[in-house]
Amino acid sequence: MTEQKEIRRALLSVSNKNQIVELGQGLSDLNVELLSTGGTARSLRQAEINVQEVSDITQFPEILDGRVKTLHPKVFGGLLAKRKKNDHSHDLIKHDITPIDLVVVNLYPFETVCSDTSLPEDEMLEYIDIGGSALLRAAAKNYYDVAPVCDPDDYSLVIEELKEREKLSMETRQRLAAKAFGHTAHYDAVIASVFRQKSKIYDFPSEIAAGWRKKNDLRYGENPHQKAAVYQESGMRAWGVVGANILQGKAVSFNNYMDCDAAWRLVSSFSNPACVIVKHNNPCGVSESETLVESFRLAYAADSISAFGGIVGFNRSVDAETANELSKLFLECVIAPQFQPEAREVLAKKANLRLLEQPTLLADPYERDIRRISGGFLIQDQDMPGPVETKVVSKRAPTPEEQLSAAFAWQVAKQVKSNAIVLVRGRQTCGIGAGQMSRIDALKVAKMKLEQESLSLKKMPLVLASDGFFPFRDTVDEAAKIGVTAVIQPGGSVRDEESITAANEHGMAMMLTSIRHFRH
Repeated sequence: MTEQKEIRRALLSVSNKNQIVELGQGLSDLNVELLSTGGTARSLRQAEINVQEVSDITQFPEILDGRVKTLHPKVFGGLLAKRKKNDHSHDLIKHDITPIDLVVVNLYPFETVCSDTSLPEDEMLEYIDIGGSALLRAAAKNYYDVAPVCDPDDYSLVIEELKEREKLSMETRQRLAAKAFGHTAHYDAVIASVFRQKSKIYDFPSEIAAGWRKKNDLRYGENPHQKAAVYQESGMRAWGVVGANILQGKAVSFNNYMDCDAAWRLVSSFSNPACVIVKHNNPCGVSESETLVESFRLAYAADSISAFGGIVGFNRSVDAETANELSKLFLECVIAPQFQPEAREVLAKKANLRLLEQPTLLADPYERDIRRISGGFLIQDQDMPGPVETKVVSKRAPTPEEQLSAAFAWQVAKQVKSNAIVLVRGRQTCGIGAGQMSRIDALKVAKMKLEQESLSLKKMPLVLASDGFFPFRDTVDEAAKIGVTAVIQPGGSVRDEESITAANEHGMAMMLTSIRHFRH
């Protein structure tokens, strides 16, 4: 007795008709009986492929403008029945249900249409697929007997394997099932995200499903032995660093993305023309000025040694003059809202330099901060508070110059890894101590950088910002030795009075913000 073929009957119901005719023809050539619905059936018939309507099997027409097509025991019984279970086989015979061995479904394009803000909500709701998700999940649950296919990229692989082996391997079935469940989970996550946005729900829900779509594989991760890819958040406009248009240069690497993001977060926070140079996820030079080119020159001068091979972020369109300055240096990436044609022409000569263009600066609030830890995630609001009111606690009040520098330094400090000390003259950093285990060590690193500063700025007062409070007065005492005249810090230490006393002894102005900016 000849063994029956493994795939005898297939259900095809797709929104994306790409390659569906080729798949239908390939299955038909293998003598697979085809069932289909609506538009998919029409596409197959137009290609002269024999297909049977699902409504002919269920003896029930499509109703509610096509909202109900496949939700019927004749369909789902054929999908969920275990072939080797006797009572399941008995039920199939009793109710005249024929098994379905292959399900090819992709879902209504909700992710595409939901980003169209002009689409009325009742029309958007019509793009939420119910039957298609149910079909895929049923097939994936019963993948030992039913193969679920949701990706057109898998059509040719399925046909080739059936031609070669007359069946699908268990490895292929498991992979297709995993992809199907991932596809429906992603689909529902996008829907949930859109509903949260429309409902303006900004709290922390008891359950969160994240929807991300792979944008690119990367050459490697932080190190060459680590595999990596970049994913884009689904169901919303392309924004941020991931949504930037890459204009030229080598492929953007994992570390490039990380550093571009650090630069973009910080440079977006300034209202005047600003430049941020980032190295290893920390700013090494930051400046705000009247022109973009001057901002770049000052940011570069702040730490020209660290700027080598750095990432540069601007909050204004890059012009030819700024591009000429950039072209003198070895840099990895430049990210900006726009690059003027003359600037593109200049920078095109540096073929390896990556240019990322993102017209929209980050706004407040714009996302939640998600950190991976073993076994789960930590989720928090972004550290993007509005203007901070400061309280002067020293005998001497800061001068207008010192106040300007303190506000600038405080803005920089929240994007520097803790423990962080930021030294500023005017609106230019001149020493940054980042990621140290003690605050006094952070000051020592910042002091080392300060020794590289240009003489032209030394006539301006030196201001210090600390992302956290001073546990002891030692940081204030050491700051006085290098010429710091004003300090801005959160306060909140049990020894605040000691630090305030130290500031008064040295004639410093000290301002407390009552807000901390730890960044781990």
